[in-house]
Amino acid sequence: MKEHLILASESWCDTKDGGRTRCLTKDTLSFYHDDYNGGGRWRMSGTIENLICTFKNDITPYPIRVLQNAINRFAEILKEDIPQILQKIKLDSIRICVVPRAKKEESFRDDQKLFRQTITWYAQQAIGIEDGSKDIIRHTDTKTTHLSHNNNDGGGSGDMPYKGITNDTCTISNNVIGKNILLIDDLYTRSVGIDEDCIQALYDKGANKVFFYSVGKTIYRKDIQQKKELDEEDLPF
Repeated sequence: MKEHLILASESWCDTKDGGRTRCLTKDTLSFYHDDYNGGGRWRMSGTIENLICTFKNDITPYPIRVLQNAINRFAEILKEDIPQILQKIKLDSIRICVVPRAKKEESFRDDQKLFRQTITWYAQQAIGIEDGSKDIIRHTDTKTTHLSHNNNDGGGSGDMPYKGITNDTCTISNNVIGKNILLIDDLYTRSVGIDEDCIQALYDKGANKVFFYSVGKTIYRKDIQQKKELDEEDLPF
């Protein structure tokens, strides 16, 4: 597991009227299981990219055996990472919420809800975890960002992410009020803004403190180059 800080000062996102503004009012301590790289790695069994793609299950439906393997692997990841997060943030308990998928709840088949269902299972049996996996429910379609390229209709109906889209398109339970929240998503991509907006929506609802966790974090070519340069600086010659 790795950690990073989502800075409020760098959380730029679109506004509904086409402008730009900051999504967040507070910095957010965040965690992720592994780097997510582009290319064709989603086709390679055993990779984080493949795991995330399998749970989305929105191109060619996967057979039950493949989906069960994804569930089992994700359950092990949660059992490994969440206790470490509790230790790092020095809390004995926390309420787990999930960033909803882009379309309204009833749009998805049961075999497209397995990511959240695995989190529900974990939350209900883990020590120190409150189950808030259904605290945020989407009632209005938004664009599916991983299918929306160059603003074509690949992402379906609805808006692309903008500041306030979570409050506009989701129902958020009163159960988050006053709670310390760990918000979970499958993938964090800095340029999208949907996770930042969801974090802020929890604060707007009255959450005490919000932390963030994703299975993958998108790595940009610039990040890879910077890491390579840092590694080379450490060489003894």
